[in-house]
Amino acid sequence: MKEKILFVVTSHGELGDSGRKTGYFLSEVTHPWSVLGDKYDIDVVSPKGGRPPVDGFDLDDPINRKFWDNPEWQDKMSSTMTPDDVNPDEYKAIFYAGGHGAMFDFPDNKKLAEIAATIYNNGGFVAAVCHGPAGLINILLPDGTNLIKGRNFDCFTNAEEEANGTVKYMPFLLQSALQEKGGIFQGAAPWSDHVVADGRLITGQNPMSALSLGKTLLQALDR
Repeated sequence: MKEKILFVVTSHGELGDSGRKTGYFLSEVTHPWSVLGDKYDIDVVSPKGGRPPVDGFDLDDPINRKFWDNPEWQDKMSSTMTPDDVNPDEYKAIFYAGGHGAMFDFPDNKKLAEIAATIYNNGGFVAAVCHGPAGLINILLPDGTNLIKGRNFDCFTNAEEEANGTVKYMPFLLQSALQEKGGIFQGAAPWSDHVVADGRLITGQNPMSALSLGKTLLQALDR
């Protein structure tokens, strides 16, 4: 039996008060899955369970197309677990996919934070890409300190949010929030493919970093 990785996707489908739809960013799920899925079984959880909203719906991307056309993958994504369904002791890693929706329902989900903390305390890995690191904001270690405190990290940067024209729709700026929790920002130039590994915490900057994050996590798990 394969060991398991838990993917986390957002249940939030509205981009603030913009009237625009959002959700999990498709390639931030499919690209890491494409390198992790051969060796690990992947389960998916979302704050509300069921079918999550999707953004970044680019089927010209061959990896996206491969997964989107796979009925087994569609079945899994249409019936995501709720946090209460998850036994964290079953997983070697947890990965938070991005998409703007994550900014709204990841940070204050206490159950997801507890799941991630347990996986980490069991010797597992915590990974996140783009807006996925919103899930790191309130992960507490057994001594009460934030997981991110004193750790090098990357995420969708303030500069990228500004260039994207979405600052006014966000509840906060992710880079700033993680820095306020004691994280050490190690971002690259906007839209760079960039991943930061600090021990068993692995973070990527944006959608362009999702495949590299999957590869980095796979290498770390193999070690």
